[in-house]
Formats: sequence, structure tokens, C-alpha cells
Amino acid sequence: MEQVELKRLAAEIGEAILKRMAGGEAAPAVVKAPQRWTPRAIAAMIDHTILRADATETEVRKLCEEAAEHKFASVCVNPWWAAAAAAELRGTGVKVCTVAGFPLGMTPSKVKAEEAAQAIRVGAGEVDMVMAVGALKSGQLAQVRADVAAVAEACHQGGAILKVIIEACLLTKDEKETACKLSVEAGADFVKTSTGFSKYGATVEDVDLMRRVVGPSAGVKAAGGIRTLEDFEAMVRAGANRVGASASVKIVEAAHR
Repeated sequence: MEQVELKRLAAEIGEAILKRMAGGEAAPAVVKAPQRWTPRAIAAMIDHTILRADATETEVRKLCEEAAEHKFASVCVNPWWAAAAAAELRGTGVKVCTVAGFPLGMTPSKVKAEEAAQAIRVGAGEVDMVMAVGALKSGQLAQVRADVAAVAEACHQGGAILKVIIEACLLTKDEKETACKLSVEAGADFVKTSTGFSKYGATVEDVDLMRRVVGPSAGVKAAGGIRTLEDFEAMVRAGANRVGASASVKIVEAAHR
């Protein structure tokens, strides 16, 4: 993908998300996969991720250095490290993404919303919240919608975007569709496949389903088990326009060959 084209796509997606946050038209989130990915185009769609409980400050700082070097879309870290990551990345153009209600999603809405707001105050620009999966499976749809809406409000008031992790591996097809619809109705900017801490991560089938459900109204993030350039390309062709990975550097380096 040529640099001019990359900038155009980034501008279109960014403008659309801002419109969505302001209550305007939905985001045109579908990105067509080019025949050959450039390393910079790949990096611009990746959340460089480290969410292990035992991740150290040294590892987080290294993650930030790699993100600044390769110009990843963001680093995705646990809330404990959000302020440190923001300090490391200041002036680089790389965003800080963090998580709320992670990894189970069954904390109260007020707690999730405050977790998101606190992270935004210290420099996070994106929040990946985990849906209350047990509530969804119990048919508590109004409560699930309200849960997402509370975090969406906190994010948008702080100028951040919200991605909702539906943990697709725990859901039936109908539940996946419902989860995506509720998330968009409640103000989410993206729906995301997985935490990476459950039964399995992203699949092409789930990404394709999620894209078909949300259409151009929201982004789709594929995360969990994406380790190679081939994995990345498969997810984007299925409809993802953001990918979460810990093997980000390996993926980008593969594109140089």
C-alpha cells in the first residue's frame, strides 16, 4: 500500500470515528487488503500487546520502544502500566490502549467506567472493555447494553475510543450477532474477538461474522493467537481493520522479506 493511500485510509477512519463519537454517521471501517502489504501499512493496523499478569516494567518499556520504532497503532497494556506507557510514547504518535473489566468482564458497570476514565486521565487513548458474557448468555440484554454504554460514555467524554471484547469463543453464533449489535447500539467504536485468555483467540470465521453484523458502522479488531504475517492478512481479508498481537515485530519483519 502506498504511503499516500495509507494516510488517506487513516484519515478516513479517524474522521469517521470522531463523527461516531459525536453522534454523527457511523464509521466506514472496512479496509480492503492490498495485494502486498508494506511494513508500515501493517504496523499502522496493529495494537502491539502485552497483557500478561507477570509483564514487568522493563518489558512494557521495550514494548513502547518497539512501537515507536515501527509506528504501531498503539501499545495495549494493563491499566497499571498506562501512565508509564503514555510517558514513554509522548510525542511518538503511538497511542496507549488499555483494558477494562479484563479478562472476565463481570465487574460492575461503574467499576469498568471508572477504570476506563482513570486510564484516560493518565494518557490512554483507547480502551478495550470485556463484555459481561455471563449476563449476555443469561439474556440480560438491557443490562449488557447499559454496561457498554457506561464505558462508551466515559471513553468518549475523555476523547478516547472504545472497543468491546465479546469473547467469541464462549458464544453461539446467535449470541455473537447479538453481542455485536448491542455493542454498536451502545456506542462502541469497535467490536473485538477475544481477550486471548479464554478457550481460543481470533478466527477468520468470527471476524467475518462480526464484520457482516456491524457492516461499516464500527471497526472490527481481531486478537488472540495472531502470530504470523499470514495470520494478519487472513484477519484483515475477513474484515478486521485492527489486529492485536504480541508477535507484532515478527509480523512486520516478515513483510520486509
